[in-house]
Amino acid sequence: MTKTNPKKPASLTRKDFIKTTAAASSFFFVPRHVLGGKGYTAPSDQLNLAAIGSGGKGFSDISNATVNGRERVAALCDVDFTGSASRATEAFPNAKRYNDYREMLDCESSIDAVTISTPDHVHGPAATYAMERGIHVYVQKPLTHNIREARLLTEMAHEKGIVSQMGNQGASNPLLNMVQEWIDSGVLGEISDVNVWTNRPVWPQGFPMPEPDESLKPDGLDWDLWLGPAEQRPYTPKMHPFNWRGWWDFGTGALGDVGCHLIDIPYRTLQLGHPTDAECSVGTIYTQMWTPEYNPEGCPPSSFITLHFDATPKTESRIQMTWSDGGIRPPRPEIIPADHDMGGPNSANGVLIIGENGVITTNINDSSPLMPKLYLKDGTQEFGPETEENNEPEYGHQRRWVDACKAGFDSPEHRALTSSFDYAGSMTEAVLMGNLAIRSYMLRRENDQEQMEYYGRKKLLWNGEDMRVTNLEEANQFVSRTYRKGWEM
Repeated sequence: MTKTNPKKPASLTRKDFIKTTAAASSFFFVPRHVLGGKGYTAPSDQLNLAAIGSGGKGFSDISNATVNGRERVAALCDVDFTGSASRATEAFPNAKRYNDYREMLDCESSIDAVTISTPDHVHGPAATYAMERGIHVYVQKPLTHNIREARLLTEMAHEKGIVSQMGNQGASNPLLNMVQEWIDSGVLGEISDVNVWTNRPVWPQGFPMPEPDESLKPDGLDWDLWLGPAEQRPYTPKMHPFNWRGWWDFGTGALGDVGCHLIDIPYRTLQLGHPTDAECSVGTIYTQMWTPEYNPEGCPPSSFITLHFDATPKTESRIQMTWSDGGIRPPRPEIIPADHDMGGPNSANGVLIIGENGVITTNINDSSPLMPKLYLKDGTQEFGPETEENNEPEYGHQRRWVDACKAGFDSPEHRALTSSFDYAGSMTEAVLMGNLAIRSYMLRRENDQEQMEYYGRKKLLWNGEDMRVTNLEEANQFVSRTYRKGWEM
């Protein structure tokens, strides 16, 4: 059963103390370099951090959040500390360990901020549980598993005064300013088309769910806690720690893996909002003649999605955005020379922003070189650097969030964050709209001729404010999900 939020004492809490004294600390405290040497941070000025998901990306998130040890890691949570999370226990030996984040957040009342780096299906419930307790949150991309969760987290961060950041670290890449300046200058003319593509999935995907086998479960793994809000099922090999990405109960496919890195670039620089519609097609596998494989519980091997957005302050035209995964790339604009990569190396991942006078293309916006390039029809070519000099890990994305936590909600540091939920929530909704289209594409029923009719293979009209498909009611089941008892949100 989900534990209730304990009542907070009427006295000033440590979290309140940090917020209210941040601005006044220079008046009341002796400078830290006098007391403890240059760079010293007194314990009273440290954030107490915790990690939910401590292995893999979770380890780098919590490590970067400490800002080279400036902040303190009070607790670690993971469903298996014998795996990659063992690095975190070695790095932070004094941190208390928990398998259940609900227990950790209920027991450790001193936690100020938490990084959440779990499989996608746990992002929303874990972030909700933390924010209900007034804890600031850093949540890996995609922000949530479904559109409803993204809206709820965005609203809750506002209501409870939470400093938030989504873990699409490339949003803090300063080279994005180059792309923004090109767009703002108007050199592209009217912009009407955006193409986004990826080589994902690079994990097994597009076939039936593997058979359960309890005998293969690692001894250190708490499988029930790993399932979290998902339906109870016996241990399924290789879901943990990575292959969950291709199954709708747990993951969000290629879009969830890199959509918030790639789509972030045009979404941010063109100031896009809710899509007005979505349409898709997906790759099909045949293992026998005339009979396509049908695996609606998992993501397809490839997909092609079209979204439309209303005009924005950056363009008077409606924007058509296409997304393709599974290694499918858009056609090369004539203006880009044949021997130039589109997007990143080998054109494996990229973005094209297409205007009447030219094209901007970039690489994926994670920690890969952004490689921005501008091609104009008048012969102008301008390229950003192919390698980047990063002065701090992941462009300081976690550090900036930590600084904002210490400065407080709605502080200048908070407002300067590049992926707080004010922005990341809306962008995640747009990304996950593609998955809603994919799942609707697989809806089928038997018709009067005893043939399967795929009735969701149409353009889905979307009311973004109300989070509803207006022309296919059955598609709205994918706006949210069914939660296992004790994990609701």
